[in-house]
Amino acid sequence: MVKKFLVVDDSASIRQLVSFTLTEAGHEVLSAENGSDALQKLSGSKIDMVITDLNMPDMDGIELIRKLRSMDDYRFSPILMLTTESQEAKKQEGKRAGASGWIVKPFSPQQLLTVVRKFVR
Repeated sequence: MVKKFLVVDDSASIRQLVSFTLTEAGHEVLSAENGSDALQKLSGSKIDMVITDLNMPDMDGIELIRKLRSMDDYRFSPILMLTTESQEAKKQEGKRAGASGWIVKPFSPQQLLTVVRKFVR
């Protein structure tokens, strides 16, 4: 069954890599370059999972997660953080905001798909 993902990252190359990996696995992908852009793209769309970077201009990943968790449609949706940050304090901040999981860059496409499959079937 095709799932719909929203990939949020200020790096075009990361958005392309994640989008390509998910599309090759048979999924549909929307992409956004920051949290504000993501919220605009969500209006009217039902997304099965959000994959977001942490450090982005305008609205970072933590703020995006908090906003998504305050919305009825995304209160329980899986949200993955995809970031270069690996410190425990940052992971805890992400968890407190509502992140479901964490992938540290760099990552392999197979790593991404393995983690995604744990949350979206």
